[in-house]
Amino acid sequence: MEPQYVSTPFGRRSMTLGMLASQESASKVDPDASVDKWKIFRALCEAKDMVGVSDRALAVLNALLTFYPKNEIAEANGFVVFPSNEQLSLRTHGMAGTTLRRNLAMLVEAGLIIRRDSPNGKRFARRNGEGGLGEAFGFSLAPLLVRAREIEAQAAQVMAAKLEWKRLRERLTLCRRDITKLIEIALEEEVAGEWIEMQKHFNLLSASLPRRPSAAEMESLLADLEAFRELIVKTLESKSKTEKTDANDIQNGRHIHNSNPHPISELEPSFERKQGAKPEEEPRHWREPPKSFSLAMVLQACPEIIAYGPGGGIGSWRDLMAAAVIVRSTLGVSPSAYQLACDVMGPENAATVIACILERGGHINSAGGYLRDLTRRAERGEFSLGPMLMALMRANGPTARKTG
Repeated sequence: MEPQYVSTPFGRRSMTLGMLASQESASKVDPDASVDKWKIFRALCEAKDMVGVSDRALAVLNALLTFYPKNEIAEANGFVVFPSNEQLSLRTHGMAGTTLRRNLAMLVEAGLIIRRDSPNGKRFARRNGEGGLGEAFGFSLAPLLVRAREIEAQAAQVMAAKLEWKRLRERLTLCRRDITKLIEIALEEEVAGEWIEMQKHFNLLSASLPRRPSAAEMESLLADLEAFRELIVKTLESKSKTEKTDANDIQNGRHIHNSNPHPISELEPSFERKQGAKPEEEPRHWREPPKSFSLAMVLQACPEIIAYGPGGGIGSWRDLMAAAVIVRSTLGVSPSAYQLACDVMGPENAATVIACILERGGHINSAGGYLRDLTRRAERGEFSLGPMLMALMRANGPTARKTG
């Protein structure tokens, strides 16, 4: 059994509290414990940044492990290896002596090996009476056995972080590809919308990513890009739905004209316009309200409305609609104008429009008149909420935060 004692370094090298702590923990090694030297070395290679060692220090440790006679590091096999610097230099492919000593010191400071210096600083071992190794002076590998579980846990943590980084990178690549192709098809098909501005906004978002981004940076950008992709999809769906509705209206109109020679006014007198009635009194042609955007996207584009939510926050569409009622009154929008917007656009979209008006309050003279104008345009199928949200997202997005 290897004798347990406090070993101070030879010559001018000083003793440190860290070295003392490493020796103390190594003295408490479980006699029955063992670890595969190459398995723990691979774990160290994964966790080297967390442990605090360099690639060259690991190359020196690899050379030290080649001098250990067994694959299993255990107390029964001894812990000390005692190669000379010349032998270590050969097994590190000709590493210079000063570099070798510097990396050996790094391994000691990191608590991966312990110096067992002889009285004259030489590395050697004495034979015992039975012909086996007795007392040995060199480097003890006992810390690798003592810290095996810690090192393996750190390696698992590093590998999990790498997998998460790779997963985020893949999601980011797919999202950027989706946005690129969606904007391309919108431009090719000449879909109405601010697609050039969207392309510029996308380029700014993509350019904000560093060459070697961290997981947190990718996660932040991914949230912005996914919200932007949803905005593009909603805009395309809204345009497609409007075109389909218009086509159906035209087709239905032709069918009625061809199949019924009598005007509708002759069959249903109650729908005739009364003499002197205003055009606004005619029955309206109601369109189905477009699907609302995600709440997260709305709050990202219009953060000012959050303070008007119940308890100073907004966690649901109900909270947003409650806040919109308060903001409507604050902006001077009449209840009838807001109710009409809810009927035409849907309550969620009407609340979103109120949030947008609040965000752009300094640029709008009459909030009520502006809302009525948007409602009329929405009723005719000429207003899309997407570009308005996109413009506010661009103003409040990451690029604006960096330059602001």
